[in-house]
Amino acid sequence: MDWLNYHHLLYFWMVAHEGSLARASEELGLAASTISGQIHLFEKRLGHKLFTKNGRRLTLTESGRIVYRYADEIFGLGREMQDTLHDRPVGRPLCVTVGVADVMPKLVAQRLLEPAMQPLGQVRLICKEGKPDRLLADLAAHDLDMVLTDSPGGPGGRIRAFNHLLGGSGISFFGRKDLVARAKRKFPSSLNTTPVLLPTENTVLRRSLEQWFEAAGIRPLVVGEFEDSAMLSVFGQRGAGLFPAPTAIGREVEDQYRVLRLGEIPDVHISFYAVTVERRIKHPAIATICQEARNALPFAD
Repeated sequence: MDWLNYHHLLYFWMVAHEGSLARASEELGLAASTISGQIHLFEKRLGHKLFTKNGRRLTLTESGRIVYRYADEIFGLGREMQDTLHDRPVGRPLCVTVGVADVMPKLVAQRLLEPAMQPLGQVRLICKEGKPDRLLADLAAHDLDMVLTDSPGGPGGRIRAFNHLLGGSGISFFGRKDLVARAKRKFPSSLNTTPVLLPTENTVLRRSLEQWFEAAGIRPLVVGEFEDSAMLSVFGQRGAGLFPAPTAIGREVEDQYRVLRLGEIPDVHISFYAVTVERRIKHPAIATICQEARNALPFAD
């Protein structure tokens, strides 16, 4: 059996955790040269480079990030074992790190992720926001457990990932009371003459809306475009224009942004996906998210 040298793993973990050889040597009470030599032996045994030098700093490689996450779990379990043996409170929450695409409506993300946090205290949820491509790269590097997005990862992509359809919704337009009153009578043709805020052209929702606009002969009076869905909603709240949002979270949109629903756009829908590196989900928190998604965000509105 190919046994793991846990001393070497500890030295590696401490350097990665502290961010430098100098600080790790202080914590371990060992010379920096000794730690460096032991990590070099560890890398040779694993057959993977774990650190790269960036000036004076040590940066984890992709393999290093994977090993660090396992080491974090291993030493966390070790601390938990000691706490159990000494009758100290344990209760270490299960950690799940989720990347949320910036195009995702935040109220949708909250509704999808909330079931994983029940009962409270058993799961620690870490959310990171960013561009879908960047998040998928972090997922491939095992820096994330899951990515929430509004479009599936393409089969021809560089990253091997699996898409899990969570649910979907129709799309409605919302706006401040005065704008809704102005546009209500002749909706949706009133979008031609009423200020409208839209997602940017690189988003799935924008492409779907553009197809519908073209089919319906509508040329909306676009006064703003936003990549970030929260920024779009905030501008809508301030009365800059009417804005689209999933019908399924209509009540939350009205309550949070103090706006009214104008009306739903026919034949325009948006879907939401959990993207993982596993075909069969094993992480308990992610499994809960996927299982409860149909209740949290059903397709039918």
